Amino acid sequence: MSEARIDSLSNENNTGGPTLSGITTFSGTNYFVPPVGTTAERPDNPQNGSIRFNTDSKHLEYYKGDTIGWVEIEASNNDLGGLTNSAQGRGTRGLFPGGHIAGSPQNPAFNNVDAITIETLGNTMDFNNLTGSFTGQMTIGNSIRCVVAGGRSGHEGGSTTNEIQYCHFASTGDYVDSGGDLTANKAYGVGFATETRGLFACNSLPYNKQIEYVTISSLGDAIDFGDVHTNKGYVYGLSSTTRGIIAGGVYCCPGVSYNHIEYVTIASTGDAVDFGDILTTRYEGGVAASATRGVIMAGYGPNYTNIIEYLTMATKGNTTDFGDLTNLNATSKYSACSVTRGVVGGGYVAPGTPYSNVLEYIQIATTGNGADFGDFINFERRSGCNIGASNNHGGL
Repeated sequence: MSEARIDSLSNENNTGGPTLSGITTFSGTNYFVPPVGTTAERPDNPQNGSIRFNTDSKHLEYYKGDTIGWVEIEASNNDLGGLTNSAQGRGTRGLFPGGHIAGSPQNPAFNNVDAITIETLGNTMDFNNLTGSFTGQMTIGNSIRCVVAGGRSGHEGGSTTNEIQYCHFASTGDYVDSGGDLTANKAYGVGFATETRGLFACNSLPYNKQIEYVTISSLGDAIDFGDVHTNKGYVYGLSSTTRGIIAGGVYCCPGVSYNHIEYVTIASTGDAVDFGDILTTRYEGGVAASATRGVIMAGYGPNYTNIIEYLTMATKGNTTDFGDLTNLNATSKYSACSVTRGVVGGGYVAPGTPYSNVLEYIQIATTGNGADFGDFINFERRSGCNIGASNNHGGL
């Protein structure tokens, strides 16, 4: 067996090196150093399987193809040997459907749906379209379907709907009407789900305290589940594989915001039960969840805030400080997560300022501040409250 020891080998322009064919073995007990660079320095058109270390995300990543792009290699609860991914074996896909932009008339809603691969960093991609232009809709996902329920045709003065529509995470086909409806026209509530069941809670048009549910694989009309403790909308909602958490919210008018946290057992029915309190009264922000930990991000009440808090979903108790978002001191957030990472973005920053197109991320298992993820590609936008879903969140 021959052996060669070479410190450096490249072409004359230092833009490449030799091609190694056949079975190539790297021996030794130290380490192999791959190419290193930032997200912005990723090659535009690498070969599938190319590998590098991303200095922004602090993870190895490899190129999986044009439609998926760069995917991080990271251990997770679902796949302890490699890529954090969905049941389909791909990086977790997050979808951000609809919302509205600043303008006339009445801050118009839109039907565009943006997508991200949560394990990577970068801007959104255009994915598909809703059946109509909506904001304030409730969104849930399991490993196959992304379901959108209710919504309003414009942020101010638009009509509401009871439609339930869905698409498949694995394709870019547009959303279709499920043939089922909510129990009433609703907007600015919240959705959360396990693999089999999706729940929709609260509403602001008019404010109510109802929880209803659907079976995600079959859909059909939503069925009454129970109630939260009071009428409110713009709540935070997240789930583990057994529990659904409903936190915060507001009743208007006059404006009364809440710091209550309640929970339900998703596989059963019944009224929500007291869980604890958020550190401050707040509403209309973003969420993320692993199988054990829930994270509440940003919002309003009594002021715009960038605070991040977390709770342990299997126990009861108050939230604990997690950190702060870096740029998103705002409300009306979009959010989606894998079992390890939460992504949050967009929103209403402050009166007289544009809506945001910034996305940030946090690592759910640790604490710390948010870091830049990328941007929405279409426009600065606002959602209503934590609109977004993924095919690999903590409820699955």
